[in-house]
Amino acid sequence: QVHVVESGGGLVQPGGSLRLSCAPSGSIFSINVMGWYRQAPGKQRDLVSTIGISGIKNYADSVKGRFTIFRDNARNTVYLQMNSLKPEDTAIYYCNMFTRGGNNYWGQGTQVTVSS
Repeated sequence: QVHVVESGGGLVQPGGSLRLSCAPSGSIFSINVMGWYRQAPGKQRDLVSTIGISGIKNYADSVKGRFTIFRDNARNTVYLQMNSLKPEDTAIYYCNMFTRGGNNYWGQGTQVTVSS
């Protein structure tokens, strides 16, 4: 069964940067929207950013101006460049890929911890 795999999480100091990556473990066809979500301890999973096949991007207000999402359609890969990280960005970050056929793929998540 195909799933998506995140990488790039870790521990970083406030003000630092990380880049997350996500790619499928096998073939996924007609990916429409790629996105990142995050879940902090004791909280619900929230949208961070999405990018459509046409390149239209959407960001949560809390990350605008600090995070940038981009995708490589040839590799079915999505990235999240995170700059000026804050302690409140600490969470498990999940990748999501949604196809035109209505299939929805989630990764297992990657931990991002922002702490001094």
